[in-house]
Amino acid sequence: MVDSTFSNQKCSNPLADLITDETFFLLKDRGLINEKSVRDYEIRNKFLKLRNKKISATEAITSLRDEYPYLQYDTLRKIVYQIK
Repeated sequence: MVDSTFSNQKCSNPLADLITDETFFLLKDRGLINEKSVRDYEIRNKFLKLRNKKISATEAITSLRDEYPYLQYDTLRKIVYQIK
């Protein structure tokens, strides 16, 4: 199951730090955005923000699990520690 965090143009661009809204929605409309990859990117960014607040990795992943209840703890762990 993929979280559809940007299923319509009324939502914000989750890649705003990388590309413009116009570019994002153009790519999305043409089916060139991989929603799972964008979700994973957002998860990694949220994890890093939590870690920067001195929250332990275990607590950060548990917090993310509350936001993404359909993902298992190990799945989130693999996403946040994925080598780019």
